[in-house]
Amino acid sequence: MKVIMTGGGTGGHLYPAIAIADEIKKRNPEAEILFVGAETGLEKTLVPERGYEIKLITVAGFNRKNPFKNIEVLKKLMKGNRQARDIIREFGPDFVVGTGGYASAPLVREAQKAGIPSYIQEQNAIPGMTNKLLEKHVRKVFLGFAKAGEHFKQKEKQVVVGNPVRDEFMAMDKQEARERLGYKEDDFVLFAFGGSQGAGRINKAMLHVIKTISGEENMQIVLGAGSYYYDAILSTLKDDGFTPGENVRIMEYIYDMASYLKAADLIISRSGALSVAEVTVCGTPAIFIPSPNVTGNHQYYNALAIAEEGGAEVIEEKDLDNEKLVGEILRLKSEPQVLADMAGKSAECGPREATKIICDTILEDIIHD
Repeated sequence: MKVIMTGGGTGGHLYPAIAIADEIKKRNPEAEILFVGAETGLEKTLVPERGYEIKLITVAGFNRKNPFKNIEVLKKLMKGNRQARDIIREFGPDFVVGTGGYASAPLVREAQKAGIPSYIQEQNAIPGMTNKLLEKHVRKVFLGFAKAGEHFKQKEKQVVVGNPVRDEFMAMDKQEARERLGYKEDDFVLFAFGGSQGAGRINKAMLHVIKTISGEENMQIVLGAGSYYYDAILSTLKDDGFTPGENVRIMEYIYDMASYLKAADLIISRSGALSVAEVTVCGTPAIFIPSPNVTGNHQYYNALAIAEEGGAEVIEEKDLDNEKLVGEILRLKSEPQVLADMAGKSAECGPREATKIICDTILEDIIHD
């Protein structure tokens, strides 16, 4: 079996593709899996680290602010289409799976032209433009949120499965995660993050949280500051004359995300589709602060889907107040039964079977082709 996985640019598009690839390899160790991504995306380093081969193509998004620059964009797209055609011809995949991002478009289109079965997976409650354009070229559209189906035209292609999450997020319990990270059973672990680059507003709020409640009994605070903000946060604390105690971990990048999510009592984060899936698979209560700077405000709807089930709270960035956030953290810390109820409802939202259902559906479709 030969498979092309295509998508990336961000971890939100890339990691679901890796989860699907891992499931295929688990079922068929002899399967040949080739990733195809963009020259400028995270995939060029992350995919080889996961043990998969990758080819990079030239792609770009249209510039809506300066249309004159789109002449160069069109040249890149034409080159990317040629590269995609060559890859399809040389590799000869049995099927192609796209998970969003600019690179997935030419591969899925060229596969369809060549009569090769193709599929897409949409992570967000409000779909991206790439996947909406690819709908007509594929056999199935796998949805991370049912709400996304409202934005696609061909209802018969839709399969609501949730978002694929790598096995490592389901492979340990809370006690094991805490032992790995050095936390005690009675610690209250607060984990905040804003993605690999970080989120400025969340970091600002967490600086206030750290200064205000890091001295609380049994309190442990972890902040994944992100590469863009990390140095500035340390400088701010130094300028303010505040030295965090041993119970505060400020990290540039969280390499063991699965352990920290599982060990935490409460998460504070953005609500990108992948983050929401990973948090709920771990069954951890969350306060989601959606990014307001995304297409269709999709992070808000991602978070709302969990909040409506009781597994999370949502604070829009325009309503975020540092003092009120501290108050809410302390309230939840003092009400363990409320947190336990949220944890159970978060877990119920977790898409634990998403990867399995996607692979089952594709393989059954291929067999009956």
